[in-house]
Amino acid sequence: MVTLEALQDGIYRGAVQQYVCGHAIDLYQSPTCQGLVTQVDVGDHLRILEVSKDSKVFRVCSCKDDYPGWISGKYLHSLTVASRPYQPPMLSADEIRGRVEKAIAFSKAAMAAPNEYLWGGATAPNYDCSGLVQSAFAFAGIQLPRDSYQQEDFTERLSQGDLQPGDLIFFGTPARTTHVALYIGEGRYIHSSGKDKGRNGIGIDSLVDLSHPVSQGYYDLLRCFGRVTKSYQPSGGRDRKGVGLKQS
Repeated sequence: MVTLEALQDGIYRGAVQQYVCGHAIDLYQSPTCQGLVTQVDVGDHLRILEVSKDSKVFRVCSCKDDYPGWISGKYLHSLTVASRPYQPPMLSADEIRGRVEKAIAFSKAAMAAPNEYLWGGATAPNYDCSGLVQSAFAFAGIQLPRDSYQQEDFTERLSQGDLQPGDLIFFGTPARTTHVALYIGEGRYIHSSGKDKGRNGIGIDSLVDLSHPVSQGYYDLLRCFGRVTKSYQPSGGRDRKGVGLKQS
């Protein structure tokens, strides 16, 4: 178990120490622990960058995707010092294509379990759109950035006619993507969508059969298509001071 004294000493000395999560932890937008931005799961690695003056919250960064946030100090007891740094997977485009069916299978299994849409959700059972996609690919041993606009930037552009199962579909405005889905073939995609224009959870919609209002609504927001051809390589020990607003 990590002690507060050892943690503060490491930060003071500038040590880039990683800690392993003993259970799922919520990361928040602010030190008030409001505004969920993401979650880390059992076995994930964190870097702790700052301890609040009252020692009740910690500013952290997720090692797998460089995602920053704040966590409650109550989680300190569930952290252990990592015996070795997080090692991101290194995969070729062909290796990734051989694994994407596992990502699809994960998404379908997540859909079969009771779930609802959760902004910032990245662990079972409740996901946001990009949290589901990131978790599905992680299950297949492929690491992606966290948010949908980051995932769009990370993928290789392709046309709708070139879509293959495992490719990503991005929705939003001309200025920015706000939603992502996983293509599963035959014009269909699986995604976690919210209450306002979606299904309040994980469901399957279509690019070609627009008879359902959710399919039509997202088709109207269609931006582009992307293929994952590499696995995300995080920055390592870099201290990200700013915690930006989560986009999607």
